[in-house]
Amino acid sequence: QVQLVESGGGLVQAGDSLRLSCRCSNTFSIYHMGWFRQAPGKEREFVGAMRWSIGTIYYGDSVKGRFTISKVDENTMYLQMNSLKPEDTAVYYCAASPIWGVSVFSATSYPHWGQGAQVTVSS
Repeated sequence: QVQLVESGGGLVQAGDSLRLSCRCSNTFSIYHMGWFRQAPGKEREFVGAMRWSIGTIYYGDSVKGRFTISKVDENTMYLQMNSLKPEDTAVYYCAASPIWGVSVFSATSYPHWGQGAQVTVSS
């Protein structure tokens, strides 16, 4: 059974940095690991993803140059968030997919999700 847990959310000021961590069990069955976020009243938005077995990384346009995904070990993924803006305020989720032939950009590609971590950026 695949289980994911996020940690590291909090309240920060614009321009600050924050690092989220995602721990995932049974990653031997996982091809892709992703980060998504959802603000109140908004659709779930792609933040970034990694092809877990080969290391290819993708980022959403709104976070390129500010956020960085890294693989700490086979069970742990970080999301380093720098130069945070108020519009980054959202619940951040990590997700996992056991299927190779899917789009890493689509939330529907990921059947496994964490509980979410709140990130609030004040101006």
